[in-house]
Amino acid sequence: MRKRLRLAIAGGIFLLLAVSAVHAQQPPEETKDSSLPAAPKPADSSTPADQTKTTTAPAKTPATIAPVQHRFWDRENDWLFAAVGAGRALDYASTLNLRHRGIDEAFLTNSIVDNHPLFAGIEVAATAASVGVSYIFHRTHHHRLERWTSAIHAGIAVGGAIRNYNLKSPQPGT
Repeated sequence: MRKRLRLAIAGGIFLLLAVSAVHAQQPPEETKDSSLPAAPKPADSSTPADQTKTTTAPAKTPATIAPVQHRFWDRENDWLFAAVGAGRALDYASTLNLRHRGIDEAFLTNSIVDNHPLFAGIEVAATAASVGVSYIFHRTHHHRLERWTSAIHAGIAVGGAIRNYNLKSPQPGT
């Protein structure tokens, strides 16, 4: 029990450190809508400059720098989502190996892990949830968080699989 508690605390600290290192991007500043009326001018005797022009030259619009956008299913996200899927598949295989060696799973009950279709569904759902969270970050213009979500999830899944394979099997008869 103490081992599981220490592992959970260590995992929580790791997640807090990882999340604190990630800074969300600011959404792009909204540009002023040209269809809205202009702000009121102070009432004085001078005529505004735009009313004294008699030429029909088109008004120059200030050059705005468009924020860097990327498609959600771009090459980098494809690789990150594949890494999440591979990490979850590796976690699935390592957990089954763990159970075959007689060791209990730390986060799920043994009845869930021993029900292979249910356990596989949970792994697929975790992968889909990661893609969904990344999509939410993409739509809200938090592109760094979008990438970090998949990278951290893949890293945790692979780390869990490495941990599962490194656990010692119990000695028979002890």
